[in-house]
Amino acid sequence: MKGNRGKPKESAFFGVFCMKNYRDLFKSFFYAFRGIGSTILTERNMRIHLTCLVYMFSILSLTDWFTLSRLDWAALIFASALVIAGELFNTAIENAVDLATSEYNEFAKKAKDAASGAVLVCAIGAVGVGLFVLLQPEAFEKMFRYFSQNIPMLVLFVLSIVPATLFIFFGFGKRGKKND
Repeated sequence: MKGNRGKPKESAFFGVFCMKNYRDLFKSFFYAFRGIGSTILTERNMRIHLTCLVYMFSILSLTDWFTLSRLDWAALIFASALVIAGELFNTAIENAVDLATSEYNEFAKKAKDAASGAVLVCAIGAVGVGLFVLLQPEAFEKMFRYFSQNIPMLVLFVLSIVPATLFIFFGFGKRGKKND
């Protein structure tokens, strides 16, 4: 009976609450966010997707022009997440292929093309979901009426396209090893 006195009894339940597990969990989130950030910095197409999502979700959240059910919101969020995830997978595959070979290789080309094609399929699907959910003529009439009666807001909206375009093509000014 000597060895275990004074020590808490270790069990699967106790192990879940171990501080090391929390550190490992936070590290995994840190690495995931770092991967997302790196992709935003280096991939123009990711910045295009993000810019479109910011405009779409801003308009949907800040105005009452569109009528959306909970299922509509879920479909838009899921389609958007699928496009972002697809872009992340594409970047991971491209980087892994580039690491594996620096010479032209037909299999490397096929892998990169397939990954790009997967993102395209996700994006086309997301546009389809967007059209299905957001094709509401009365909402566009409200939008047109709002901007025609509030010229300063129209000017502000149009001016917002300048920094959005700069973000798309130049990111945050810090570039990684590649920029489409």
